Amino acid sequence: MGYLLTGGMVYQNGRIRRADLVVNHGRIEYIGEMIPENMLEKNPERLDMSGCVIAPGFVDLHVHLRTPGFEYKENTRSGTLAAAAGGYVTVCAMPNLNPVPDNLENLRVELDLIEKNACITVLPYGAITEGERGEKLSDLDALAPYVVGFSDDGRGVQDENMMSRAMRRVKKLNKFIAAHCEDERLLDKKWAAHDGILTKKFNLIGNVSESEWRQVKRDLKLVEQTGCQYHVCHVSTKESVNFIREAKRRGLPVTCETGPHYLVLCDEELQDDGKFKMNPPIRTKQDQEALIAGLSDGTIDCIATDHAPHSIEEKSRGLKGSLNGIIGMETAFPVLYTRLVKPGIVSLERILNALCIRPREIAGLSGGNLNPGDCADLTVLNLDYYYNINPEKFYSLGRSTPFDGWRVDAAVMMTIYHGEIVYRREKA
Repeated sequence: MGYLLTGGMVYQNGRIRRADLVVNHGRIEYIGEMIPENMLEKNPERLDMSGCVIAPGFVDLHVHLRTPGFEYKENTRSGTLAAAAGGYVTVCAMPNLNPVPDNLENLRVELDLIEKNACITVLPYGAITEGERGEKLSDLDALAPYVVGFSDDGRGVQDENMMSRAMRRVKKLNKFIAAHCEDERLLDKKWAAHDGILTKKFNLIGNVSESEWRQVKRDLKLVEQTGCQYHVCHVSTKESVNFIREAKRRGLPVTCETGPHYLVLCDEELQDDGKFKMNPPIRTKQDQEALIAGLSDGTIDCIATDHAPHSIEEKSRGLKGSLNGIIGMETAFPVLYTRLVKPGIVSLERILNALCIRPREIAGLSGGNLNPGDCADLTVLNLDYYYNINPEKFYSLGRSTPFDGWRVDAAVMMTIYHGEIVYRREKA
């Protein structure tokens, strides 16, 4: 089916400009200000994009679809529908599953579910170590052709020698490591939040910033030794930002991400509620400001949601007893636009680059330029659409978000995947 997307703006080559698009047979056939007459004749549906920005479809490098093994939290269908509602056309699924995709047989279970149930592209990660236990390398060679990269997300690889061996092998396989950086020696297993204002207020055990940045520092040393492409997951501390900025200055093959919640919240705003419990935790105002600065100057490459659904019961035990993880795909752009772009803190172009351009480059994906011939993976954004976030309306099975009830000023109106509309929001 073909579409004419008329009357809107487009984000292309780093800037936003006025243009119309023609989509035919799953690809962009034309982009420009004057659609040729012969194209007008063969496209059956005209879509009015007035007041909207059309961007390349978003890519999330860090989500948890919980399938196989934890379908009561999320499944491939619900998770990818949630992704489409958030403007995402590709998500990269973390491997803390059952079975863990640490060999080809286990990975095939996940791949079969993706093929049967996903409504957008899902690229799985393979585990760095067997069972994500940090004791023995996974079958990296067998997994490599089928995974976007390797991660033990949910746990940092504690043994330095093990991480060095993994980096050397992954380098030869031309893949990247997405590292959850956490030095468990510095943490009490019963930690509840960042070691700061909130833990003192509620007499809770804290998570110290050093538990993240010390392992970032260790791994950057290993990157220098091995040359492995290395991606730091969910950066939350000012020290991590500084170490990564310096590593990039020295030309190391390093990229990183942070989450929307780390950019728009600090621990002064949190409550003793499971919807504020995630790993790493939301940290101080100074950390938040360093993350925003890192995003603005390019130190932080992309924004990833770390979408991590749990059951209502698992998130009902406050900061002390709730499991780590919040949902994020259906709220990411509206929250980022409302809290960062509209007040003039970060440009819209920078946010879009972090949502749809840099993640593609890191994952080695083509497209993203909105050029004729490119696959028609598009996200349509209305920057003048006001509503209150209501988790009960989410496609995700998860409901726990710190943005519950927030008033936002923008919305994802439509997601087009391979030329087909997979999500459309009703106009206000």
